Amino acid sequence: MCPPPSSCSPSTPIRCCCRSTACVWCTCWNSRRNERIAVTQTPYSSFRGAGTRIERLAGATTDIQHLLHQGMSHAGATFWVGANAVIRTAALQDIAETSWENGVLVKRFVQDRTVIEDTESSIDLGAHGWTLLNYPERLSYSATPPDFGSLVVQRRRWANGGLLILPKLVRELRARRRRGEQIRLGEVLLRLNYMASIAWASLGLIFLLAYPYDSRLLSPLILLAAVPYFLTMGSDLRECGYKFSDIFRIYGFNLILLPVNLAGVIKSLQQALTGEKIPFARTPKVRNRTAAPWLYALAPVLIVAFSLLTLWRDLAQQNWGNAAFAAFNAFWGAWAFIAYIGPWNALVDVALAVRGWFYVEPTKSTRRPGRRSRKTDPAAPLTEPVDWRLVLDEGTLGTWSSQRALQTDPGASPRRPNGSASPAVLHPLTSHKLTYQPLSLRMPPSAEPHNAQEAAA
Repeated sequence: MCPPPSSCSPSTPIRCCCRSTACVWCTCWNSRRNERIAVTQTPYSSFRGAGTRIERLAGATTDIQHLLHQGMSHAGATFWVGANAVIRTAALQDIAETSWENGVLVKRFVQDRTVIEDTESSIDLGAHGWTLLNYPERLSYSATPPDFGSLVVQRRRWANGGLLILPKLVRELRARRRRGEQIRLGEVLLRLNYMASIAWASLGLIFLLAYPYDSRLLSPLILLAAVPYFLTMGSDLRECGYKFSDIFRIYGFNLILLPVNLAGVIKSLQQALTGEKIPFARTPKVRNRTAAPWLYALAPVLIVAFSLLTLWRDLAQQNWGNAAFAAFNAFWGAWAFIAYIGPWNALVDVALAVRGWFYVEPTKSTRRPGRRSRKTDPAAPLTEPVDWRLVLDEGTLGTWSSQRALQTDPGASPRRPNGSASPAVLHPLTSHKLTYQPLSLRMPPSAEPHNAQEAAA
């Protein structure tokens, strides 16, 4: 059994304890040279034995991130990835921000300006002189999305927010330079690549797919520049237990995810221009398949069709270099569409979207009630729905609150039973559909009884 963190000494060896998060605390934090480490983490790995092809390949890209973060930690460019981490309380106190919202003082330790709040918190911690560390062992595992619909939700969220944090990164680097810290070029480049690579990679891939360049503009040096990247990725895949040939499957995988990543980048620009926060979309974890939006289900077909059109045009013009690139994109794009999405699933998703355009939710009847009102039975229980949001806001039922307001101020208008509470209280509730259940409570002394049953009570 692993000893408690208080009993570990700074000389405790790295592998003395069990493979648990407490072991991370003992081995990494119980040393004076690590007293400025704010977050110790282990990026999660995927479960083995994936049931679908897309789940296996999505897990491969996740497992590579575990190795990438080790190198980023070595270069001082670690980012908190949020899956499994031990956080120091003093560090959270340093980056906390307080603000008044609707008369309530709110203290936030982790900012939620973007949907990648862990990345933003990493910048805040660095600005206050804290560092982050990646523990080299795999201590946490998580399920990857098993279908294309849930993968769209996850990857669109990952692609959103990086561009919004870039100005904060510049301010952090300036603050560290004023403190006299040495900032290495490798750290700056790795941080920029981590936050903005999805944006420029998506735009660059669109340019390569759409621009009609000829063989005279295609230098062999450009192709050779990509060789080290793919060789390194293949080596990392084999280190994680995958095949070297998965680099081509990942290329097709990223090709069908191009509109998803581009949508996340556009959402970041939208938030930067309008100031409206993008809502957090949680990755669905359901038993059945999650339907993808029709645009993302149809876009891979358009990419493959455009690549085939480019191939036919370049063959007619004897533009062999561009024709080979178009054939490569068409083959692996079609492979990824058939293997990871499925033609039938894509057709079903598009049909559901078309059906949704014509489907209208039934509304309640707006007819005015008749003049004759039914007499209420005094012995019948009260079935009026209780507004629990108002209960949480005022601490009592809405009908009694309106009566108290009438007693104190006869000119005040009675509050409706379904009156809304303040936004500060309703913030965690407005995103969920509330269900009401009648509740029997004792009448406060200030309220008058309404019927004989209440008077007897």
